[in-house]
Amino acid sequence: MTLRILATGGTFDKHYDEIAGKLDFAKTHLNEVIARSRITLPIQLEVVAMLDSLDMQDADRSNVLTACQAASESAIVIIHGTDTMRETAHVIGNANLAKTVILTGAMIPYEIANSDALFNFGFACGIAQALPHGVYIAMNGQIFNWDNVKKNRSAGVFVPN
Repeated sequence: MTLRILATGGTFDKHYDEIAGKLDFAKTHLNEVIARSRITLPIQLEVVAMLDSLDMQDADRSNVLTACQAASESAIVIIHGTDTMRETAHVIGNANLAKTVILTGAMIPYEIANSDALFNFGFACGIAQALPHGVYIAMNGQIFNWDNVKKNRSAGVFVPN
């Protein structure tokens, strides 16, 4: 089994620009995350986009779906921004792919202390190998079906609808 990782940006991959004093994108942190995770399964990393999910448009979601459809792997983990993760999950879920697709992300960027990125990544990679075909959101140590999840913005966690 090989695992496909699709990067789309989101808080997970944001970089703190000390000069500008803001979070932005430089390049994906996923090569480092994969190495730190010590996953022994073969992994294919594909960068689909580097966007804040609030900037993601229908065309971007279509590109993510196309990447899922084109992947030869049956297990896919998508690193996505948490604000519109649910919307992208709906696009992929409605496509009824014969694959296991897990969307995950982070509330705190990977390179910031106390980030949840590494945990969420490892959790998503593990369950991508165990769950039946379908589309899921994996955040905060929980698994949600794509059509029964929402982000509780005030608590900073995902919950069932």
